[in-house]
Amino acid sequence: MKTIQKLIFTVSIATLLFSCDDNDDLVPTTPLEVTMVEDLAAPNDEIDRNTGEVVVVRPFQYFSLERNELVTETEDWDLAFKGTTIRVNSSKNVEAAIVNGIFEEISEVPANATFSTDSDNTFAIPTGSGSGWYNYNSATFTVTPIPGRVILVKSTDGNYLKLEILSYYKGNPPAAEIDPRITPSGYYTFRYVLQANGTSKF
Repeated sequence: MKTIQKLIFTVSIATLLFSCDDNDDLVPTTPLEVTMVEDLAAPNDEIDRNTGEVVVVRPFQYFSLERNELVTETEDWDLAFKGTTIRVNSSKNVEAAIVNGIFEEISEVPANATFSTDSDNTFAIPTGSGSGWYNYNSATFTVTPIPGRVILVKSTDGNYLKLEILSYYKGNPPAAEIDPRITPSGYYTFRYVLQANGTSKF
Protein backbone atom coordinates (compact mmCIF):
# COMPACT_ATOMS: atom_id res chain seq x y z
CA MET A 1 0.00 0.00 0.00
CA LYS A 2 2.80 2.39 0.86
CA THR A 3 4.53 1.58 -2.43
CA ILE A 4 1.38 2.44 -4.43
CA GLN A 5 0.95 5.74 -2.56
CA LYS A 6 4.57 6.66 -3.22
CA LEU A 7 4.15 5.92 -6.93
CA ILE A 8 1.01 8.06 -7.14
CA PHE A 9 2.79 10.90 -5.34
CA THR A 10 5.76 10.70 -7.75
CA VAL A 11 3.51 10.74 -10.80
CA SER A 12 1.62 13.70 -9.41
CA ILE A 13 4.84 15.69 -8.93
CA ALA A 14 5.99 14.84 -12.46
CA THR A 15 2.64 15.88 -13.89
CA LEU A 16 2.80 19.16 -12.00
CA LEU A 17 6.30 19.88 -13.32
CA PHE A 18 5.32 19.18 -16.92
CA SER A 19 2.22 21.35 -16.49
CA CYS A 20 4.37 24.23 -15.28
CA ASP A 21 6.65 23.86 -18.30
CA ASP A 22 3.66 23.91 -20.64
CA ASN A 23 2.22 26.99 -18.94
CA ASP A 24 5.52 28.82 -19.35
CA ASP A 25 5.11 28.52 -23.12
CA LEU A 26 1.62 29.98 -22.89
CA VAL A 27 2.60 33.11 -20.97
CA PRO A 28 2.06 36.06 -23.35
CA THR A 29 5.05 38.24 -24.11
CA THR A 30 4.86 41.93 -23.33
CA PRO A 31 4.17 43.96 -26.49
CA LEU A 32 6.97 46.26 -27.55
CA GLU A 33 6.40 49.94 -26.93
CA VAL A 34 5.66 52.28 -29.81
CA THR A 35 7.69 55.49 -29.47
CA MET A 36 6.20 58.66 -30.96
CA VAL A 37 8.40 61.58 -31.97
CA GLU A 38 6.57 64.82 -32.76
CA ASP A 39 7.77 67.92 -34.58
CA LEU A 40 11.45 67.08 -34.82
CA ALA A 41 12.61 70.33 -36.42
CA ALA A 42 14.97 69.71 -39.33
CA PRO A 43 14.20 72.35 -41.98
CA ASN A 44 16.12 72.42 -45.23
CA ASP A 45 18.51 75.16 -46.34
CA GLU A 46 16.83 78.43 -47.21
CA ILE A 47 16.96 78.97 -50.95
CA ASP A 48 16.36 82.14 -52.95
CA ARG A 49 13.42 81.23 -55.21
CA ASN A 50 14.55 83.68 -57.88
CA THR A 51 18.19 82.66 -58.17
CA GLY A 52 18.15 79.13 -56.73
CA GLU A 53 21.08 80.01 -54.49
CA VAL A 54 21.34 78.86 -50.89
CA VAL A 55 21.11 81.91 -48.64
CA VAL A 56 20.96 80.12 -45.26
CA VAL A 57 22.70 76.81 -44.61
CA ARG A 58 20.99 74.77 -41.93
CA PRO A 59 22.58 71.81 -40.11
CA PHE A 60 21.48 68.19 -39.97
CA GLN A 61 19.70 67.18 -36.80
CA TYR A 62 21.17 64.01 -35.29
CA PHE A 63 18.84 61.61 -33.54
CA SER A 64 19.47 58.54 -31.40
CA LEU A 65 16.68 56.02 -31.80
CA GLU A 66 18.16 53.99 -28.95
CA ARG A 67 17.93 56.98 -26.59
CA ASN A 68 14.92 58.68 -28.22
CA GLU A 69 16.56 62.09 -28.26
CA LEU A 70 18.52 64.56 -30.31
CA VAL A 71 22.27 64.24 -29.90
CA THR A 72 25.39 65.84 -31.32
CA GLU A 73 27.20 64.58 -34.39
CA THR A 74 30.04 63.26 -32.22
CA GLU A 75 27.67 61.03 -30.23
CA ASP A 76 26.14 57.70 -31.24
CA TRP A 77 23.37 58.89 -33.53
CA ASP A 78 21.34 56.63 -35.79
CA LEU A 79 19.57 58.97 -38.21
CA ALA A 80 20.24 62.56 -39.27
CA PHE A 81 17.45 64.73 -40.69
CA LYS A 82 17.57 67.79 -42.92
CA GLY A 83 14.75 68.73 -45.23
CA THR A 84 13.52 65.55 -46.90
CA THR A 85 16.96 63.92 -46.61
CA ILE A 86 17.57 61.28 -43.95
CA ARG A 87 21.11 60.01 -43.42
CA VAL A 88 22.22 56.92 -41.54
CA ASN A 89 25.34 56.81 -39.38
CA SER A 90 27.59 54.84 -41.71
CA SER A 91 30.60 55.37 -39.41
CA LYS A 92 28.77 53.30 -36.77
CA ASN A 93 27.53 50.69 -39.28
CA VAL A 94 23.92 51.84 -39.10
CA GLU A 95 21.93 50.32 -41.96
CA ALA A 96 18.43 50.88 -43.31
CA ALA A 97 15.96 49.23 -45.66
CA ILE A 98 12.68 50.39 -47.17
CA VAL A 99 9.81 47.89 -47.16
CA ASN A 100 6.14 48.00 -48.07
CA GLY A 101 3.62 46.91 -45.48
CA ILE A 102 1.32 47.93 -42.64
CA PHE A 103 3.38 49.21 -39.72
CA GLU A 104 1.40 47.31 -37.09
CA GLU A 105 1.49 44.08 -39.09
CA ILE A 106 5.26 43.91 -39.59
CA SER A 107 6.16 41.45 -36.84
CA GLU A 108 9.73 40.73 -37.94
CA VAL A 109 12.36 41.87 -40.40
CA PRO A 110 11.41 40.35 -43.77
CA ALA A 111 13.90 37.87 -45.17
CA ASN A 112 14.03 39.80 -48.45
CA ALA A 113 14.73 43.20 -46.85
CA THR A 114 17.85 44.72 -48.41
CA PHE A 115 19.85 46.71 -45.87
CA SER A 116 22.48 49.22 -46.89
CA THR A 117 24.37 52.17 -45.49
CA ASP A 118 25.16 55.59 -46.92
CA SER A 119 27.98 56.04 -49.40
CA ASP A 120 29.51 59.08 -51.09
CA ASN A 121 26.91 58.92 -53.86
CA THR A 122 23.86 57.19 -52.42
CA PHE A 123 21.65 57.16 -49.34
CA ALA A 124 20.36 54.02 -47.66
CA ILE A 125 17.03 55.86 -47.41
CA PRO A 126 16.64 57.16 -50.97
CA THR A 127 15.79 60.78 -51.68
CA GLY A 128 13.45 62.02 -54.37
CA SER A 129 9.70 61.79 -54.82
CA GLY A 130 8.48 58.19 -54.84
CA SER A 131 11.95 56.78 -54.24
CA GLY A 132 12.11 56.62 -50.46
CA TRP A 133 9.60 57.64 -47.83
CA TYR A 134 7.70 60.52 -49.49
CA ASN A 135 5.90 61.84 -52.54
CA TYR A 136 6.17 65.42 -53.74
CA ASN A 137 3.11 66.95 -55.37
CA SER A 138 4.27 69.61 -57.84
CA ALA A 139 0.72 70.97 -58.15
CA THR A 140 0.28 71.67 -54.43
CA PHE A 141 4.01 71.91 -53.57
CA THR A 142 3.53 69.52 -50.67
CA VAL A 143 5.50 66.56 -49.30
CA THR A 144 3.52 63.62 -47.97
CA PRO A 145 4.66 60.23 -46.61
CA ILE A 146 3.97 57.28 -48.91
CA PRO A 147 1.24 55.11 -47.33
CA GLY A 148 2.48 51.65 -46.39
CA ARG A 149 6.15 52.64 -46.62
CA VAL A 150 8.12 51.51 -43.57
CA ILE A 151 11.80 52.12 -42.80
CA LEU A 152 13.75 49.34 -41.10
CA VAL A 153 16.90 50.36 -39.26
CA LYS A 154 19.78 48.47 -37.71
CA SER A 155 20.99 50.83 -34.99
CA THR A 156 24.38 51.78 -33.58
CA ASP A 157 23.86 49.05 -30.96
CA GLY A 158 22.99 46.46 -33.60
CA ASN A 159 19.28 46.41 -32.72
CA TYR A 160 16.46 46.37 -35.25
CA LEU A 161 13.73 49.00 -35.46
CA LYS A 162 10.73 49.64 -37.66
CA LEU A 163 9.88 53.28 -38.30
CA GLU A 164 7.03 55.06 -40.06
CA ILE A 165 7.05 58.76 -40.92
CA LEU A 166 3.61 60.29 -40.37
CA SER A 167 4.09 63.95 -41.28
CA TYR A 168 6.60 66.46 -42.63
CA TYR A 169 4.77 69.54 -41.36
CA LYS A 170 4.63 71.21 -37.96
CA GLY A 171 1.71 70.01 -35.87
CA ASN A 172 1.04 66.99 -38.11
CA PRO A 173 -1.88 68.68 -39.92
CA PRO A 174 -4.25 66.80 -42.23
CA ALA A 175 -3.05 66.86 -45.85
CA ALA A 176 -6.00 69.01 -46.92
CA GLU A 177 -5.02 71.72 -44.41
CA ILE A 178 -1.38 72.04 -45.50
CA ASP A 179 -0.57 75.39 -47.11
CA PRO A 180 3.10 75.34 -48.18
CA ARG A 181 3.17 79.14 -48.06
CA ILE A 182 2.48 79.28 -44.33
CA THR A 183 2.70 75.74 -42.89
CA PRO A 184 6.24 75.19 -41.55
CA SER A 185 7.91 72.20 -43.22
CA GLY A 186 10.81 70.03 -42.16
CA TYR A 187 9.09 69.10 -38.90
CA TYR A 188 9.07 65.32 -38.67
CA THR A 189 6.45 63.33 -36.83
CA PHE A 190 7.19 59.63 -36.81
CA ARG A 191 6.73 56.50 -34.74
CA TYR A 192 9.01 53.53 -34.24
CA VAL A 193 9.38 50.24 -32.41
CA LEU A 194 12.78 49.18 -31.08
CA GLN A 195 13.61 45.53 -30.46
CA ALA A 196 16.33 45.89 -27.81
CA ASN A 197 17.13 42.18 -27.38
CA GLY A 198 19.04 41.85 -30.65
CA THR A 199 16.47 39.69 -32.45
CA SER A 200 14.69 40.61 -35.67
CA LYS A 201 11.17 40.19 -34.28
CA PHE A 202 8.89 43.06 -33.23
